Amino acid sequence: MANAAEHMRPLDYGLSYICHSAEFNSVRFWVESRTRIIDERSGTWTDYHQCASCKSENTFAERDLFRKDNYDFLPIFGQGHVLIFRRPAGMSKRYRQVSRCEDVWGPPILKLRDAETVTPLDSWQRISSATSSGLPIVGQTEIRNGQTALRAVMEYPVKTMNICRGRSMYQVDTGPLAFPDLGRRCEPQIDCLSLAYVAFNAATFSDFVVEQPTRLGKGGEECSIYHYSKPFSLRAENSLFAVGRLAE
Repeated sequence: MANAAEHMRPLDYGLSYICHSAEFNSVRFWVESRTRIIDERSGTWTDYHQCASCKSENTFAERDLFRKDNYDFLPIFGQGHVLIFRRPAGMSKRYRQVSRCEDVWGPPILKLRDAETVTPLDSWQRISSATSSGLPIVGQTEIRNGQTALRAVMEYPVKTMNICRGRSMYQVDTGPLAFPDLGRRCEPQIDCLSLAYVAFNAATFSDFVVEQPTRLGKGGEECSIYHYSKPFSLRAENSLFAVGRLAE
């Protein structure tokens, strides 16, 4: 794979937000991951920014600020669109909704900050040192589909890092992030994104688990909920970076 990640300086995820200026609600969202989709036919690319989840609310009400029939609310922004996930306790026709940004809170104002100091974690020793030092770690996972000529780099703060000193091994387990289905060309493109978690312990593959309708129970007790299920593995190029300098 050609490595687009080398041209993608990690964000400082502690300082990156998407703001809005709608008079009724100038909402600000914390950026939780970034997915860059590269079209190898046209040579163009688009960034999509997945923001942190919140709960459904009666905004600016005098009381009862959380809605009784509550659901998780999570937006992804990019290319003039917003993909909103609403996850209630049961199944819902409103789980996914794609809208033009101006129809929701107005055009997004990107308040993104690149990490000032970035140290590549290109060895197990560096990964272990950054983990034990408490430095923020950012991961980048690149995947490609040769049939559609689409490539993507998913970038995310590593929230959970496992270290086995006896075996000199590490394992990333983190999410959610915006996972792109590169097997199809969607219009708008943002509709190819789903919510996923990523895990890897090597530079050459990643395992994913995607949020989707999932059956529970047996016989007459069966029901469906939204859950991260059906893990799968993809060939990938994984890179890790510390935000800051490692102690010598």
